This record gives sequence, C-alpha cells and structure tokens, in this order.
Amino acid sequence: MADRQPGAGPRAQRPASGQALLGRLQDRAPTSTQVVGFLTLVISGGFLLLLTGLTLTGTVAGLVFFGPIILLTCPIWFPVAAVIFIAIAGFLSFCGFGVAVVAGATWLYRYFSGRHPMGSDRVDYARSRIADTASHMKDYAWEYGGYLHSRAKDAAPGA
Repeated sequence: MADRQPGAGPRAQRPASGQALLGRLQDRAPTSTQVVGFLTLVISGGFLLLLTGLTLTGTVAGLVFFGPIILLTCPIWFPVAAVIFIAIAGFLSFCGFGVAVVAGATWLYRYFSGRHPMGSDRVDYARSRIADTASHMKDYAWEYGGYLHSRAKDAAPGA
C-alpha cells in the first residue's frame, strides 16, 4: 500500500484517450472459444424452441381434429383399454413378485448353506439378541414365578 500514490483511487484511473478505452475493451473481449460456445447455445436454444412450438401446435391441431372422433368412439375403446391395462399391470406385478421370491429364496439358500450373503451378519446379530433376551426373560420368570406362587398361597390359605 505504500507504493500507491495519493489520489490514485479507482475513480482517478480514467482513460486519458480513446486508445486506452479501446485497449481496455480488448482486454475484456470474449475469446473465440467463448464466442463459439455462445453461438452454439443460441442456435441449440432456438432449435429446441422451434421444436417445442411445432410439438405444441401439432398437439392442439390433433386434439381439434381427432377430439370428436375420440369422443364418439370412447364407449368402444375405453373398456378394451381398461382390460388391457389391468392385464398388463397384473402380469408385471406377478413378474415382480416372482423376482422378489426368487431373490429371497436365493438369499435363504446361501444363508443356510453357509455362504454368508450380504446382510447375514445382521441376521446373526438379531438372532443372538433375541436368544439372549429370551434367556433373560426365562430366568426372570423362574425367579419371580415362584414368588408370585407363594404370595397366592398367602392370600388364599385354603387354596
């Protein structure tokens, strides 16, 4: 900051002639790659806008022309389309459930044959936790089951 001259702020650096202004503009001018990229963007955008307009125009014209025909023939093709849709949905559901069953059966086969498929460590951990909890609950029941049995005799001495 010590090498700056007083009064040489941003406003003090005005060009003295048109030559300096032209030099500054040339420094900030886009490169040829940027110009080609911009032109590609403009041409692609214009082409896509043209295709969008043609698609929209064709759709509206088709609906205007085919609308009455669709309306008149609706009682014929709608039930057929509904049956075909339900048949296709049922077939795809059946195939999806079949793939899920085959995947599950394959996983179970690998697990029980000892090949340790993905996720088997979680199953083993859960099985050990359930077994430990069941063992603790059995011990707890034995410990307090006798206590409750003796309390029942105290409450009803003739029983």
